[in-house]
Amino acid sequence: MKKYFVICLFLLSGLFQQIKAQIYQPNWTSLDKRPIPQWFTDGKFGIFIHWGVYSVPAWAPASADIGVYAKYAEWYWPRINGGKDPNKQQGDVNKLFLDYHNKVWGEKFKYQDFAPMFKAEQFNPDQWAEVFKNAGAKYVILTSKHHEGFTLWPSEQSWNWNSVDIGPHRDLCGDLSKAVKGKGLHMGFYFSLYEWFNPLYKSNPEKYVNEHMLPQLKDLVTRYQPELIYPDGEWDYPSSMWQSEKFLSWLYNESPVKESVVVNDRWGKETRSKHGGYYSTEYGNVNGDEKATDMSAHPWEEIRGIGTSFGYNRIEDLSHYLSSQELVHMLIKIVSDGGNLCLNIGPTADGLIPVIMQQRLLDIGKWLKVNGEAIYGTKVWKGRPASSQNQTIFYTSKGNDLYAIFTQWPDKLIIVPGLKSAGKVTLLGSTTPVKSTLSGGNLQIIPPAINPGNNPCDYAWVFKIEKTIK
Repeated sequence: MKKYFVICLFLLSGLFQQIKAQIYQPNWTSLDKRPIPQWFTDGKFGIFIHWGVYSVPAWAPASADIGVYAKYAEWYWPRINGGKDPNKQQGDVNKLFLDYHNKVWGEKFKYQDFAPMFKAEQFNPDQWAEVFKNAGAKYVILTSKHHEGFTLWPSEQSWNWNSVDIGPHRDLCGDLSKAVKGKGLHMGFYFSLYEWFNPLYKSNPEKYVNEHMLPQLKDLVTRYQPELIYPDGEWDYPSSMWQSEKFLSWLYNESPVKESVVVNDRWGKETRSKHGGYYSTEYGNVNGDEKATDMSAHPWEEIRGIGTSFGYNRIEDLSHYLSSQELVHMLIKIVSDGGNLCLNIGPTADGLIPVIMQQRLLDIGKWLKVNGEAIYGTKVWKGRPASSQNQTIFYTSKGNDLYAIFTQWPDKLIIVPGLKSAGKVTLLGSTTPVKSTLSGGNLQIIPPAINPGNNPCDYAWVFKIEKTIK
């Protein structure tokens, strides 16, 4: 009998290994079947970092009425070079950049001349990682290479156009990766597939992919073992030209992070919201269109800056920044819709996180210390009421528990509709008893008396309703 038991265990073990060793073929039909690792869908809140040579000029017309994308300071180089879009609006935008550049830096000053000025002399990766942890973030994404082609690690394919050969003379990707992982957070990298002015890309894109882009991307993965890869700049060509399916097959089957790595959907001009990993929105848009009302059917993430730009913009003032309250409310709404928020910071060229950005992050972290239970590891409540424009009540669920999140303190009786059962109700962060009754499928909650002396938090308040979902 013991012999048969051992044989059964052996067979079951083999079956488990077969399941675990799922082989993903280099085609979207196979690749799209890979589930998103749970650490990402549970994490809910991450930090994006746009940092590079563009952090030296650090300028975009933040107050101009020119649309969201024209205010990105990290697009400084193509703007001063005239850009690729010949339409009048873009021409006017480019002229704003060029006029500023000529006035401040001079007509003979080239973009490449900024690189030695990107020194990162004040960069302290441990201090950065501590800020991110205290913000309540669960993962970090650094721009390892933006569209300018300058890499923040010693890439062999970017000789004399990387942070070790010039500027900081330091492996910024490696230093930050070590610090972030040391704080128990997940580390990821943004990576631009294309490069604005790379001669090889412009003359022979297929050769560029084979001899430049793919070697860089594989080097980044094997060298630092990031758990998130965020490609961008895919829009010129379909995924077949970028060899995205081939790369992802390697990433999922052979790479050192094959079990835990997460990717987005920016792998070719046809892939957004269709193929890859999680769907990625930007300032509420998908491919330039307004985000769909309900994104909960597939894992997704919203990225945006605290201000109008991703890269640091020296002329942004307080009016350009979202308040801590607005950012907490944004996080709540996104998570209630089943998404993650990856909030961007733009460090200065010398390696400092602007104080106002630190303040915003720490305020979010302070709120999450009290209410993180209603954010991390939660799912969309399928029974939630339809959303409205001026909505102040949002819901998340976890296990059998429901969380009702109020972005304004309720000053009258709370009614949560559509419940067949409800257990104990508590206000997170407070020991004040909460009275409630269930009648006719509606849970009635009497808000407790809250004053400045016993207020558990700022910005938003969470009522936990136990044993509700069956």
